[in-house]
Amino acid sequence: MSDAVLKIEFEDKNGQVKTIKDFTAKAYLIVNVASKCGLTPQYEGLQSLYTKYHDKGLEILAFPANEFLAQEPGTDAEIQEFCSLQYNVTFPVNKKIVVKGDGQHPLYKFLTEAVKESVRKEGGTLEARLNENGLITGRAQDIKWNFEKFLVSANGEIINRYFPEFSPEDELIISDLEKTLNNC
Repeated sequence: MSDAVLKIEFEDKNGQVKTIKDFTAKAYLIVNVASKCGLTPQYEGLQSLYTKYHDKGLEILAFPANEFLAQEPGTDAEIQEFCSLQYNVTFPVNKKIVVKGDGQHPLYKFLTEAVKESVRKEGGTLEARLNENGLITGRAQDIKWNFEKFLVSANGEIINRYFPEFSPEDELIISDLEKTLNNC
């Protein structure tokens, strides 16, 4: 398995060029986030996961994006303030990027090409609601909505891609995460 995903450059919250490899970890949870979405409370779950597993090797890398009903309209500074004040976020929330469509960031181009479909939650209703309202657009492999998650191992293997409806504390994510942490 190639570690190419670990070498893709992006900007952290301070505008410093980084790669995933700059964040030494055994597992990376990469998630596109937004502050005005019905799923925004997932920040709380992400922080809980980070608090529980960071010392065991987890790094969460959040990427604000505004592609879904303009639910992340803020500036990078406003996003940082929101995350800190509303959810006490301590994991890295990086500069806003494009995760779908024109101008798609290379990280998300790589991730969505490598794993074209996210696993769906049994009994989940979000996808049907999004489809009913004509909100799922683009290519089959595109990110469908805010808070879609990718679990990546330390060697660059994409372990799984989770539909946004999966909360960060979902059994499947925890199981995949613990296996990844234990295999490093």
